[in-house]
Amino acid sequence: YHHGELREALSRAARQLVVERGAENFSLADACRLAGVSTAAPYRHFRDKQEILEEIVARGFDEMSERSALAIKAHGPGTLDGIIAMGQSYVAFALSETPVFRLMFGQDPVLKQAVCVRDQGHACLGGVIAQVQLYCSENSVEGDAQAIAVKLWTFVHGAASLLIDGDYAVVAPGID
Repeated sequence: YHHGELREALSRAARQLVVERGAENFSLADACRLAGVSTAAPYRHFRDKQEILEEIVARGFDEMSERSALAIKAHGPGTLDGIIAMGQSYVAFALSETPVFRLMFGQDPVLKQAVCVRDQGHACLGGVIAQVQLYCSENSVEGDAQAIAVKLWTFVHGAASLLIDGDYAVVAPGID
């Protein structure tokens, strides 16, 4: 691998293993084998497996932000349709990238406190807050836009989790 490509190759391999096996069921050596590099190679770019997982999560938030931006572009910034489309893109990401989504919002406190994870997570939610603030401003909606945005995110996150777990199908069959 040329300079810079090794980090990317290891990140892709580790993400693939997260998808196939789950974050807890592979080793750094497994990622190296999948990437076709020596087991010493990752230590030039990552301190350990935890740091690769941090990168996967940070990139997950980046991807979620990119999908939200595309939804806004397609439906208009600061519009109700744009905000709805952001929510739909969130759910679509959760359903299409479930293992990464679960890692992003899992119960690993060390992972959640990593600077890159925290920063990208806040930036992702910041995009939602910005759209709600714009909507509120343009439509004379009173109230705390941040609190409204967090409530909307909570609803969409809960809906995504219920869909992933199949709970809607059990509790409310046929609900769309």
